[in-house]
Amino acid sequence: MTTKSPSKYDDIIDSRDILARIDELFLAAPLDNEERAELQSLQAVANEASSSPDWHHGETLIRDSYFREYAQDLAEECGLINPDAHWPNDCIDWDRAARELQVDYFPVDFDGVTYWIRG
Repeated sequence: MTTKSPSKYDDIIDSRDILARIDELFLAAPLDNEERAELQSLQAVANEASSSPDWHHGETLIRDSYFREYAQDLAEECGLINPDAHWPNDCIDWDRAARELQVDYFPVDFDGVTYWIRG
């Protein structure tokens, strides 16, 4: 069974998907050039992000361009705002909220794209 490979085009990536795909590629030897490149890319992300506290148990990587939306979704999921209310939602500075949330995250590079992971 082939695991969907996490890519730099995904808004959100689960660390377990990266680890599963690395394991799958290791077991699939011999690898073609594309698979070797994929393995190197995934290993680079894993090496850079593995200091995150729950890396092996499931840590979320959030694409930089998606982080603002992620912050808003997280606030809704935590019950901090009512997603159906116009006020005060339309008054919230979501860019600032995302920057404040990012303080608890660190950036990692995935093929030239910045992702954020909890530190």
